Amino acid sequence: MIQPPKNCPSCGSSLQWVKDQLYCKNDTCPAKSSKQVEHFAKTLKIKGLGPSTIDKLELTKISEIYELTLEYLTIALSSEKTAVKLLQEIERSKSEPLNTLLPAFGIPLAGKTVADKLATTEAEGIWDLNAYTCKEAGLGPKVTENLLKWASDTLPELIDLPFSWEFSKETKTAGEAGVVCITGKLKSYPTKAAAKAVLESLGYKVKDSITKDVTILVNESGVETAKTLKAANDGVQIVNNLKELIGE
Repeated sequence: MIQPPKNCPSCGSSLQWVKDQLYCKNDTCPAKSSKQVEHFAKTLKIKGLGPSTIDKLELTKISEIYELTLEYLTIALSSEKTAVKLLQEIERSKSEPLNTLLPAFGIPLAGKTVADKLATTEAEGIWDLNAYTCKEAGLGPKVTENLLKWASDTLPELIDLPFSWEFSKETKTAGEAGVVCITGKLKSYPTKAAAKAVLESLGYKVKDSITKDVTILVNESGVETAKTLKAANDGVQIVNNLKELIGE
């Protein structure tokens, strides 16, 4: 019989069971820290800052990304050209609005959809994140609790990062983000109507059938339907996880 581990292989802290899965609750665990940096870089699409580069640079905090110098990067990556490109990507990331930035911090349940909902409220920036604006955005109690706890416990350590911390208030017209058709039963949302409401709020147009203007087919069931075959033949993008598509 295989015995589950009692301690984290990275930091040695005691592991805890949460819904039949083992978790390390040590916030300073190196493995967890590098994953947080990896998620941040991936969400902000910082090219060149993948898992292997994060390991080479020994990054354990998001703030360390913005402390990197050309000299250090050139030595660590053995290439000045690569170092310059990475610094350019890091510089570009500083202009990201809070709509993109907030999901990058890995706050439980607070993905891109939550950030975009907050952007539709009277909240102008991170300083307006409170119970009222969360309610105005239609967020549930657990999401609100997670956001406000993060704002209280973690945000003070991050507030000096070189971002505007402001929401982008640009609204997308229907179809600007893409035209979506959903086939089969969904796993990510209870109903297609709920999924449609979220997609439309993000600028997607939702259609019931595969028409010429459909750019994305959502098939979470995995069943090869007639719509799936037609989409594949027409070169339409097929996704099996709607929440990944919208950035949650």
